[in-house]
Amino acid sequence: MSLSIQILFALILAVIAGLGAGTEGLPFCNAWIAPIGKIFVNLIKMMIVPVVFTSLIVGMTSLGDTKKLGRIGLKTVVFYLCTTAVAIVIGFAVAGITEPGVGLAIAGKAPAVKAAPSFMEVLVGMIPTNPLESMVKAQILPIIVFALFIGYGILQVEPERQKIVVGFFDACAEVCYKVVAVVMSFAPVGVFCLLVPVVAKNGPAVLLPLISVIITMAIACVLHTTIVYSGLVSMLAKMSPMKFFHGASEHMLVAFTTCSSAAALPINMKNTQEKLGVSREVASFVLPLGATINMDGTAIYMGICSLFIANVFGIHLTMNQMMMIVLTGTLASIGTAGVPGAGLIMLAMVLQSVGLPLEGLALVAGIDRVLDMMRTCVNVTGDTAAACIIDDGEKE
Repeated sequence: MSLSIQILFALILAVIAGLGAGTEGLPFCNAWIAPIGKIFVNLIKMMIVPVVFTSLIVGMTSLGDTKKLGRIGLKTVVFYLCTTAVAIVIGFAVAGITEPGVGLAIAGKAPAVKAAPSFMEVLVGMIPTNPLESMVKAQILPIIVFALFIGYGILQVEPERQKIVVGFFDACAEVCYKVVAVVMSFAPVGVFCLLVPVVAKNGPAVLLPLISVIITMAIACVLHTTIVYSGLVSMLAKMSPMKFFHGASEHMLVAFTTCSSAAALPINMKNTQEKLGVSREVASFVLPLGATINMDGTAIYMGICSLFIANVFGIHLTMNQMMMIVLTGTLASIGTAGVPGAGLIMLAMVLQSVGLPLEGLALVAGIDRVLDMMRTCVNVTGDTAAACIIDDGEKE
């Protein structure tokens, strides 16, 4: 039985066990089951910084040509920003049909949400003053910038010394991949232990009042994944959708469970190369960058939640407001980290940009974990699609 099937089986068992436990069994789940899930997530997170740092350096030095690096970088950023804009539009379109929130009265208090960073703050924060501190804090964007500078510096030294340094980082990257393979062997148990407490806490009684939002989000995510990603992969990478989704299934499930693009990155790096045949140099550059700036699932979430909150408060969104949401959400995706709950930060900024009440966050926050699972899965799938498409273009 393949690992992806084992993980899927663990997901089904977790839902059954969580519903069976209910709120009465939640203390037991939190005390004895949830910690095992956290251990699994910690094992994955343990490898994020080593994988990103070594892989980016290896990927950049493998390119060998700074012009080629610039070309791949431009293609990657353009792909991510375009698909993000399309994702928000899909979110609006599906929400416009299902009309989530119509007839639902708001209740509760909005949670405190950290202010979203401005574009200039993101730009300044990208440059690490202390690279080691950025590694300790797992700040992915500064680590990426530092790795790119190191890779560029390696390319400028004489071939003899270059060979020594590249060999060292190449060996480190290989070690990281082997450790990731060991960690992933525990994935079914980790996935089960992560989901049982979530299902026990957010059972049907909590989810039913907001089921329209969850269904809308699920439909939009499936449409974006099956139409946009598989369509682009088929046309531009000449790869069948079946092969693509088979190769991506493992890290899609890990992303769905952990709600973290960064946590799924090591597995994504491994599978994209081994199962989808993407070259190491492209995967090592495109995927870490995507885990930081590609937020298509979060973009869908913003479009749906904006319309949902507008419906709850009886506000009609104008075309200008919708265009502002698309623009703000696309640009804000660059500054949002691939960690659980980051979508709320982006949503708060988007709501503020078009004058929608932030009190609506109280409703969304209640089901955010469920929505986070879906949007993170889409984010990671987009990273894989970008790697396949750009790799095929480079081969041609």
